[in-house]
Amino acid sequence: MERRDEFLCGVVEGFYGRPWSMEQRKVLFQWMQRWGLNTYLYGPKDDLKHRLLWREVYSAEEEAQLKALVCEAESRGLRFVYALSPGQDIVFSSSSDLTLLKRKLRQVSELGCQAFAILFDDIDHSMCQADTEAFSSFAHAQVSVANEIFRFLGEPPVFLFCPTEYCGSLCSPSVSKSPYLLTVGEDLLPGISVIWTGSKVISRELSVDSLVEVQSVLQRPPLVWDNLHANDYDSRRVFLGPFKGRPPGLRANLRGLLLNPNCEFEANYIPLHTMGCWHKAGKEEREGEGHQYCPDQALSAALQDWMNELNQPLQPGRQIRPTENRSSALSSKHKPSDSSDNQHGAHSKPSSTAGALPACSAQHHRPTATEKESGAGPLRSEERAQGGHSREKAQGKGLCAGKGPLNEAQVRLLVGLYYLPHEHGPPAQSLLQDLTWLKANCHYVSVNGNGKKTQPQKVEEWRARAGRFLTACDEIAALHGSVVNSVNRAVLYDLYPYVWDLRNTMLVAKAFISWLEGRVMSESSSLGSWKNCFHWCGASSGADLLGVEAEPWVFKGGLSGEVQMLLPVGTSSELFSHPPPLFPTSRLYNIRPFQHKDKLELYRMVRQLHQRARGAQDSSVAHPDFIGDRCLGASLALCPEYSFVLEDELGVCGCAVGILDVRSFAKRCQATWLPAMRDKYPMRPHGATGHTATKEALLSFHEEQDYPDSLLYHFPSQLRLEALPELVDCSVSRSLLTSLLTALKANGSQGVFCEVHPTDRLRMEFLTKLGFLEILRGEARSTEGLILGRLL
Repeated sequence: MERRDEFLCGVVEGFYGRPWSMEQRKVLFQWMQRWGLNTYLYGPKDDLKHRLLWREVYSAEEEAQLKALVCEAESRGLRFVYALSPGQDIVFSSSSDLTLLKRKLRQVSELGCQAFAILFDDIDHSMCQADTEAFSSFAHAQVSVANEIFRFLGEPPVFLFCPTEYCGSLCSPSVSKSPYLLTVGEDLLPGISVIWTGSKVISRELSVDSLVEVQSVLQRPPLVWDNLHANDYDSRRVFLGPFKGRPPGLRANLRGLLLNPNCEFEANYIPLHTMGCWHKAGKEEREGEGHQYCPDQALSAALQDWMNELNQPLQPGRQIRPTENRSSALSSKHKPSDSSDNQHGAHSKPSSTAGALPACSAQHHRPTATEKESGAGPLRSEERAQGGHSREKAQGKGLCAGKGPLNEAQVRLLVGLYYLPHEHGPPAQSLLQDLTWLKANCHYVSVNGNGKKTQPQKVEEWRARAGRFLTACDEIAALHGSVVNSVNRAVLYDLYPYVWDLRNTMLVAKAFISWLEGRVMSESSSLGSWKNCFHWCGASSGADLLGVEAEPWVFKGGLSGEVQMLLPVGTSSELFSHPPPLFPTSRLYNIRPFQHKDKLELYRMVRQLHQRARGAQDSSVAHPDFIGDRCLGASLALCPEYSFVLEDELGVCGCAVGILDVRSFAKRCQATWLPAMRDKYPMRPHGATGHTATKEALLSFHEEQDYPDSLLYHFPSQLRLEALPELVDCSVSRSLLTSLLTALKANGSQGVFCEVHPTDRLRMEFLTKLGFLEILRGEARSTEGLILGRLL
């Protein structure tokens, strides 16, 4: 006979998103047995037969899987709790619905399950007319059903009830005065335990005083459904930090504690390992042995064990087998980030239609159209992405490259960057502090400031902190490559989207900090300064900005989101948030300000691109500088401060050049650049006779470029983007363009435009996804190109 007073400590699979696979749950049970945890609650929000289709019984195949899972848990000494969520559409007064509910739970009971939970979280408080006539309140209706089901199942030792007001912030008017909770406490049978998440949906800390208060109202110790590591509310966040903020002494006021963890299975090793230490410390404390739980010590122990796990050659789904020749598609997270009716699963709307207990791995799915498109940059096709190319062959295809383990320093960095929802780890804290300081003190190194003369020590401090920040960016780039090269592909597929997202954000941040010195205008500039044209986030973290009582989903993106918000274009989420590529690559990329020594390589690149696009018809152009002068020359000569270079391990592979003020640039161009070009390229150059395309190109050096005032009023700046089609990860093209937009915005630009040929479909799609809209067509001007613009 099970003990009713045993402390329930373990895992609740209760998140929104694709449920875990059978294989993953079996590994979870192994971990739980190893670390002394004793309870698993099955309640994935997106198992259709758990929530949306709760009335439907399981098929024979699903029965077999569920029975096997129950048996697997029991064989490891774990308590399997089956949860059902009928609250979205149940009619509490309907005998038919009550019969269907009993039928469903009887089926599960006959499979060997002896512990149950009925969940009424994340539902509307309103009742239908029949229920309003039958029950005095919403709480009374829920309690009536829960009590009847509890008796029907024979009053099992473990029966859990999740109220609709399941945390302090959802109680009206307060925990102690909530009519709903008072009804639950008075009318719910004493053998039923009540689920609680703390003062918030995602509670930073759990205190004895708050639990004593809710225990008094509920007339029983609550069981905590702990969302500390749940990440289903934000597709850019994952939490690898230790179990923290819950003193082991809380056990005296709890029926149990179940952790609702990250959606990504492999991200939960440290959270569950440290939770096991917490559980052990609580038992020892109760037995008078005096062992204290220390999150930092628990983290160190978990890191050591995780290193061994990371060295295992596991494939997605945790199968040990040789690496396949063709890499599987990388699953990107598709969890909506905004919802009004879903706080208990850590506040995210259901996004998957996965059935109960899926046999397939949670990391695999067929690529969607969006994912396929995400791989194509402005100058690349999906066929090239899959087929390989000369630059890539020089070092081997991304996922098929040589693999090796992550070192301990990198794993500690990984955990520190993705720590906890209310708290950054030390490396993330340092990175944000440096970026915030560099932002606040950039006037010392501005192009027209006097900091170098008046306060040279501040200039040196700025440079030193900038150097430290750039080094941190390089470490994140190296971490990204090591994750891709990890022998443990299961961990790769779960963590790659997050590391990839942060890598891209830090590429932009690094380029921007590198650009600042000697290029940003001070407040005395006639164009205005960046401090006047946008608002920087004044706090070093989202928690500092919003207060510790704010729910973590209020501030989006975690570390990546906070770095983003510290950039001039930080509010333009479309520049930063996009699905990861289907084919991860460990290639290192760098985006930096243009240097004059780059000119030769950039000219060679655009000439190569021109010849690929036009074929051999223009190969007769005699002068090797012709294409470079036409495409990039004026910008590189007259405003090189708005030019950025993209490079990988093999050299320069892209560039973005900009013009801050097209009107003033046009005057300078007419005065100096165009006369020099007319001398360099007369109208009838040798060898060009008969080539119409070349003649038309030459005219650009002899005709004045004119843009209407209506365009320049809203879009005073112009840009041009060039990148080799061999780019393995074309998201770096976005980062390259974003770096340029950041610099233009910093010096006062309010809008930017570019010209695109109507037949260049890939470039049109690329720019449209980044917020560019068609402004002018060719018929409004002398050229055939389209004008696309976006406000900054």
